[in-house]
Amino acid sequence: MSTTFTIHTSETAPAGSKPILEATQAGLGFVPNLFGVFAEAPAALIAYKQLGDLVDTQTSFDATERQVVLMTINVENDCGYCVAAHTAIASKQGVPDEVIAALREGRPIGDAKLEALSVFTRSVVQKQGRVSQDELTAFLAAGYSQAAVLEVVVALSMKVLSNYTNQLVATPLDDAFAPLAWEGTAQPVS
Repeated sequence: MSTTFTIHTSETAPAGSKPILEATQAGLGFVPNLFGVFAEAPAALIAYKQLGDLVDTQTSFDATERQVVLMTINVENDCGYCVAAHTAIASKQGVPDEVIAALREGRPIGDAKLEALSVFTRSVVQKQGRVSQDELTAFLAAGYSQAAVLEVVVALSMKVLSNYTNQLVATPLDDAFAPLAWEGTAQPVS
């Protein structure tokens, strides 16, 4: 038996989801399929939106660092939908093309501090937070703060919502993201 999830619009969504879908439509010109899926459970859509706003406005990370964290998590969780969507977002936010390509391809980033951020984030995901003291020390030595350690966890919380949802419901890729389609390249932490 196959279960197909509804991809809501602002017309079909439960009342608690309508305002976010309407604002998204007005801001982007379309409602991403992920938001349409989340709309079934207003709590999921609201949580994702609020966590995204926190990651964007309340963390110590600049735009490139935010996308390094989010893309690393997307790749580690093998979420093709989110890798494609965040490729578009990262590009729009001015993240260098070479950083985006390295993240998508699972290879080292040419910037040592950004690479330390990606390695630490990957380790947090793979080890479910059980990173070693040496890994934590290396992250802090790369120039990140103790607050940044916890901010990686906030970003991971956001991405668990989207990555797991996309895996559970097989969210179809939006036409806007189709040229940026991605197939998994998750790499183990050495």
